[in-house]
Amino acid sequence: MSRPDINGLRKRAAEIRRDVLIATTTAGSGHPGGSMSTCDYAVALYFYKLRHDPTNPKWDKRDYVFFSHGHINPLIYALLAHSGYVDRVEYLNTLRKFRSKFQGHPSAHHCPGIEICSGSLGQGFGVGCGVALAMKRQKKSNRVFVLMGDGEQQEGSIWEAAFCAAHYKLDNLVAMVDLNGLQIDGKTSDILNIEPLADKYRAFNWHVIEIDGHDMQSCVNALDTAEMIKGKPTIVIAKTVMGKGVKFMENDEKWHGTPISKEKLAPSVEELGFDKSHANVEVYKGHATDKLTV
Repeated sequence: MSRPDINGLRKRAAEIRRDVLIATTTAGSGHPGGSMSTCDYAVALYFYKLRHDPTNPKWDKRDYVFFSHGHINPLIYALLAHSGYVDRVEYLNTLRKFRSKFQGHPSAHHCPGIEICSGSLGQGFGVGCGVALAMKRQKKSNRVFVLMGDGEQQEGSIWEAAFCAAHYKLDNLVAMVDLNGLQIDGKTSDILNIEPLADKYRAFNWHVIEIDGHDMQSCVNALDTAEMIKGKPTIVIAKTVMGKGVKFMENDEKWHGTPISKEKLAPSVEELGFDKSHANVEVYKGHATDKLTV
């Protein structure tokens, strides 16, 4: 695999954050906060490390990605749109709309590039472990990536899966946790403290990598390191900021499941580094075949 273009990945992450804001504001609902905190390492995964083919979503040699915290679907769909799985204009226009393929939780039955219907927290990790075990027993080279939230670590099913993955030495499995410290009701430390999270996974015999989840070079390095680990699964614990990129959103659980207003969209898009004209919501209200100027 060629070396990554770090600046190109940073630019892609900014574009995807912009689209997350536009789509959720246009929809009037959705989960922008975690989508923006997860964005950087997810971009590193999709546009650097992942083996996949958007023209053939069921390619048998693909790597599998499971978003256990499926409510961050604004990010998931943006990743798929920028990768070429789905139409970007349709995503921006129809997120969470009736009959849209871009439902409030991702549906494998309607949207190409989605492996499972997810969003019931604590479930995706077990599915990822099962697929990784199947690939290993069939001696296939497919790798499995499971992305999770930190509030999700409070689920008992997470630790059953962690125990299982270590027992079967699933070195083809990489888990990634968005450690932004917040969940819908407030701080994870107040609701049910998960720390010390890294030590817990080490005790379960996982290889643990801790990174700044907004440093693109660190994200890339973590994915490279994980690929070299043998004999045990790897978890990347990414320290992040909810709502990353827009100051008034950062570190505020309000934005876990609340879109920003149309009035705040243009200055927020500008803060991400784009001309505020890119945030003209009216552009995205037409038919899905309309051409964008952004």
